[in-house]
Amino acid sequence: MTGAAARLCGKEEKVLGEQKAPGSCPYCGGGVAATDVEAKWVLCCLPLCRRAKRRFACTTCHRRLVTYPPILHD
Repeated sequence: MTGAAARLCGKEEKVLGEQKAPGSCPYCGGGVAATDVEAKWVLCCLPLCRRAKRRFACTTCHRRLVTYPPILHD
């Protein structure tokens, strides 16, 4: 996509804030940072969806860490 087309259609992300999170990186043992990100999907200048989410990353090795929901047993 060209620059103008990318602004008309696509996904825009904005970092809202960053803070230290509990726990440690399973790969290197470094600290974990939580970043709050707001994502907005746009189609031809019309906002379709706005979503805020939290991403976790290691502060030492900079890997993105994924959290999974707990498994519920019956």
